[in-house]
Amino acid sequence: MSRTYVFARSAPSAEYDRSLAWAALLLAATGLVMVYSSSIATAEASRYTGNNAAWFLARHGLFLGVALLAAITVFLVPARLWQHAAPALFLGGVALLVLVLIPGFGREVNGARRWLELPLFSVQPSELMKLAAVLYAADYTTRKHGVLKKFRRGLLPILAVMLLVSWLLLREPDFGAFVVIAVTAFGILFLGGMNGRHFAALLGMLAAGFALLVVVSPYRMQRIFGFMHPWSDPFGRGYQLSHALIAFGRGEWLGVGLGASVEKLHYLPEAHTDFLLAVIAEELGFAGVALVIGLFIWIVARAFAIGRQAALHQRHFASLAAQGIGIWIGFQALINMGVNMGLLPTKGLTLPLMSYGGSGLLANFVALAILLRIDWENRQLARGLHA
Repeated sequence: MSRTYVFARSAPSAEYDRSLAWAALLLAATGLVMVYSSSIATAEASRYTGNNAAWFLARHGLFLGVALLAAITVFLVPARLWQHAAPALFLGGVALLVLVLIPGFGREVNGARRWLELPLFSVQPSELMKLAAVLYAADYTTRKHGVLKKFRRGLLPILAVMLLVSWLLLREPDFGAFVVIAVTAFGILFLGGMNGRHFAALLGMLAAGFALLVVVSPYRMQRIFGFMHPWSDPFGRGYQLSHALIAFGRGEWLGVGLGASVEKLHYLPEAHTDFLLAVIAEELGFAGVALVIGLFIWIVARAFAIGRQAALHQRHFASLAAQGIGIWIGFQALINMGVNMGLLPTKGLTLPLMSYGGSGLLANFVALAILLRIDWENRQLARGLHA
């Protein structure tokens, strides 16, 4: 009986990367506390929540519980099955992106149609698409490795597919998800052996495309101007950033204390989602922000280490999937932190594993479960080789 077949039939019992699991759980636990702290004022003042201060806490706790159960289940699935399922999952993600644009299925909030209405809950397809894109890019790169350096047979097919996904995301519009998916997918291609000249040309095309999308969109231009000079219009285009910077300034080294934030009292918009880090900075100070950054750095470092270990065992899909997960979570966290700190223009991206939102939590924890499974299989192979 082959070792792969044993993987499929037996539940994981060997050692796994406990430091990676605990880093993710610590981020999630901190996120649960801070979502509650940052959302109390909003929940109490909203009829939508029934003026219940714990409304966001209860829902986020439910989302987190579902995400953890999904992660435990996914951990039992062999990595090779994800490779087989990658094309179907990607097609399913594309179908959801199409469906969310159809009136009657997609729900529009603040001018964006990003949520798919279901009987009991809503789903954000772009969050699920991030995971599907990682798996599909890793599978494609593995299958096309022999021709990956050729433009027509290697790069052009996936470029066409990613242009379709990008067009669907920009129709919502969800520029942030578009950037994350594009960078993650082409990062995987680069790690998989993409032609260096093609990669450089692609980077230039992406940069030009991003610039064009900003120039032709008035509201994106306003965000750029607000980022460059937030204090020139603190009650208009610079409102979000100016209040985020105030929150960071008030926090100093150790913060004003848990629950004592002023900016979350209807001053800082989206405090429990996009600007959660600003509330962490105000209440827990530099120490709290440094802890969060350190945990994300550790997760990304472990993802790349697990990927390198998989490559040593000739597990190319597992290697690229692990590193792709690291790129995705690390890059999205970097953008969110940069926005909160005023280093990047305002963008609607949540902080992975921490911000309020069921679809994002589910996608993040499923991705980490796949990463842990890859690590577990690496350890099984290493033990078999040394037996």
